[in-house]
Amino acid sequence: MRIKKDDIVQIITGKDKGKRGKILKAMPKKGKIIVEGVNIQTKHAKQTRKTPSEIKHQEGPIDVSNVMYYDSKAKAPTRIGYRFENGEKIRISKRTGAAID
Repeated sequence: MRIKKDDIVQIITGKDKGKRGKILKAMPKKGKIIVEGVNIQTKHAKQTRKTPSEIKHQEGPIDVSNVMYYDSKAKAPTRIGYRFENGEKIRISKRTGAAID
């Protein structure tokens, strides 16, 4: 996975197409991510002795292939590549060629 936690991504397909958000959690083994404010799911919590019943709205995981890194300099989604500088591997934006990290 070329994107990681705290990156800003744009959704490129699905019901939330066009939305942008920050990655809250990345799950590389499953190939899924959780994006802030995207793929909102409704969860019903049963009543217990200590807490009342409630309906929670929370983000669900989406496939990493359905998002692209959002380049704030180009103001557009872009692909990510890698380049070696000073013996160190850094991520670069394919659209602008600028370093991401």
